Parts: sequence; C-alpha cells; structure tokens
Amino acid sequence: MDYLEFYRLKEHPFSNAVDNRFYYNSKQHAETLVRLKYAVDTMKGLAVVVGDIGTGKTTLARRMLDELDEERYEAALLVVLHSSVTAEWLMKKIAIQIGVKEPGETKVEVLGRLYERLINIHESGMKAVVLIDEAQMLRSKEIMEEFRGLLNMEVPEGKLITLVFFGLPELDELLRLDEPLRQRIAVRCRLTALEEDLTKEYIRHRLKVAGRDDEIFMPDTIGLIHRYSKGIPRLINTICDNALLEGFLIKENTINADIIESVAITLGLKSVE
Repeated sequence: MDYLEFYRLKEHPFSNAVDNRFYYNSKQHAETLVRLKYAVDTMKGLAVVVGDIGTGKTTLARRMLDELDEERYEAALLVVLHSSVTAEWLMKKIAIQIGVKEPGETKVEVLGRLYERLINIHESGMKAVVLIDEAQMLRSKEIMEEFRGLLNMEVPEGKLITLVFFGLPELDELLRLDEPLRQRIAVRCRLTALEEDLTKEYIRHRLKVAGRDDEIFMPDTIGLIHRYSKGIPRLINTICDNALLEGFLIKENTINADIIESVAITLGLKSVE
C-alpha cells in the first residue's frame, strides 16, 4: 500500500509536473489569459507575463497553448533551457515551429522565409503566436533586436506575429536592453502568490481532480501551509505531497498541524528552535 491507496486517491494530487488537468483557474490566472488572448486576437505584437519562481508561469503558458484553437491560430511554445541560445538559432527555431519546412542557413534566408510564412498564415485567416517560456534566459541585446525585427513585420490590421514572453521579474530589466522593443509591450501581466483562502481552494481543487472529494487537510493546516509556502503553488505542492507521505507513514487518516510543522522543518522551510 502507498499513500494513494491509503488516502483513496487515483493519482498524485501535488506533483509539480505540468498537467493541465490540475490547472487551477484562479481569478488572476483567468484574467491574465483574457488579456493575453486579447493581445493575440487584436494582433498587438508583444505581451509579457512575469512572476516569481513557482507562481505558475509555465502552467499558464501550457494552458494558453491548449486553448488556442488549431483552426484559428498557428501557435507554438518554446522553452528556453539555457542562456547560451543565439539569435540565429532562435529565429530558425521560431520559423520551424510555425511551419517553415526549410528555413535556410543565413539570417537573410531565415527571415525571408519566416516573413513569407507569416504572410501565408495571415492570408489564410489565421494568426501566428509564439509563446516563449523562461524568457529571462535570453540575455542578449542581439536577440532583443531580432524580436523587434519580427514585430516590424506587419499588415494594416496589426502585427503578423504575436510574441508572448513568460519569465521571472528580471525579464523587465532584460527588455531594457532594447528600449524600442520594451516600448512595444502591449500587454503586461504579473502573477503573484496565492492568498490564504485561495491556497485552501487550490489544495481542495487538486485533491478533487485526483479523486478525493472530502477533506484530508485539517482546517488548522491551511494557515501553516500558506505561511511556509508563502502562497507559491510549487511550494504548496511540495509541502502537501510530503505531508501526505508523512501522514501515510504514521497512519494518520487526516493531515494535522503537527505533520505540516514536521514537514516544514524537513524541507528547510522552518528553522529548528
């Protein structure tokens, strides 16, 4: 028996892997999606979402991609894995992601074929959207200038491509590497930590998706979880996952405050006095 069977769960409710089934549509996430879709549908060109580590930027990016109808949008999501990405590689990657089969080798070829593809997308009645997660890793003025070049591709109705950057707050400073690009930001959103009442709803939501309708976490645990996680969803997941494992090991049918305190110490979120 593991804790799933012990707590009558169908799957792990607090995994930090991105899974849209567990997406919690808080007010700020719902409003952010509305703003981003507005930027896309009105061909504004550039939208930016910033937030601290663990506030749900990647989850939101995946959610947005899933909600962009394939019959109306040519959309792609790029995740930047390291800071050594070059402008040439990035432009070629974007071209491939939106359907350019042979982007060419030189910068002129890549941009030329990218422009042709964007025109084709527009003439077909669709809109091109590229979401870039971990955008703060693109620490190059040259890359910022290339983005500005993409946003110069337009038709009377607006920009031929909409870029949506998701990144840490430092992304704001990075965009200052190219002031004309920064001034092109049409929509800017910031994701913040959850309040205590939303932390409670977030936990309840994930448990329900995992197959448990009744409460596992006692009322006096919510304030503690919120305090030690600071309302950051990723930390909420980590605390709750560890609490369920601890509860299983000591065969407690519900999670109480003592378990949360113990887990907080183990995770280094609370100092031992």
